[in-house]
Amino acid sequence: MKVKNRKPAGELLIGIHAVSSALQQCPTQLIEVQTLGTSPSTRVQKIIDLANAAGVSLSFLSKDQLDKLAAGNRHQDVIAWFNATNIYSEKQLDQVLDDAGETPLLLILDGVQDPHNLGACLRTAEAAGAAAVIYPKDKSAAVTPVARRAAAGAAEVIPLVEVTNLARVLRQLKQRGVWLAGTTDQATTSIYNVDLKGALGLIMGSEGTGMRRLTEELCDFTFNIPMLGSVSSLNVSVATGVCLFEALRQRELINEL
Repeated sequence: MKVKNRKPAGELLIGIHAVSSALQQCPTQLIEVQTLGTSPSTRVQKIIDLANAAGVSLSFLSKDQLDKLAAGNRHQDVIAWFNATNIYSEKQLDQVLDDAGETPLLLILDGVQDPHNLGACLRTAEAAGAAAVIYPKDKSAAVTPVARRAAAGAAEVIPLVEVTNLARVLRQLKQRGVWLAGTTDQATTSIYNVDLKGALGLIMGSEGTGMRRLTEELCDFTFNIPMLGSVSSLNVSVATGVCLFEALRQRELINEL
């Protein structure tokens, strides 16, 4: 048993679910797993077994050491360090699109601010089979340990494209034959009356103000999610789930024909 009090290079994963998912889905990205040496948890023991089976470096820390490294986040006696190989820059967008096939479903986030919402959107995008998630580097939540934990393993798997100029990227997508569909409460067409098949970039706006003006102007069409109750809008991560799975439903119907 090695006992260490250091911070390895790389990015941080926090919590049993996030670390377990990474060990099962992308173990080659992991640099080191660190756990509480005296933890009685069977879930922690499973993490240890997975790390050993994958040949990932494993070390044991005290609770105080884990608390310090987790910076106040609830770690459940487990953290890990990893090299993210699924994060791309704006200059690599063409590479991501080449890998995505002829009719990719892309999720584009225009300024989602809350890391929990960002993580939930990444989780839903991966579950719905989206080819990539595109988001601006500035004025947006970053892919932090909090976002990664909310993503429950999706943030380490789905291609993430961090861009400096979202409007420029939207124009590039249009040149590549990707249709841009934006969600807005002001749209007069329902999500259930639009075509979400083919090469599509689904744009979700920020929690408070929605899409920015230029983003909306670059959309090929916009739509709304019908609201029958007394609330006027949905949380952005919930709305993202509704839209992505309606797109998936339409695409699956085409595949069955």
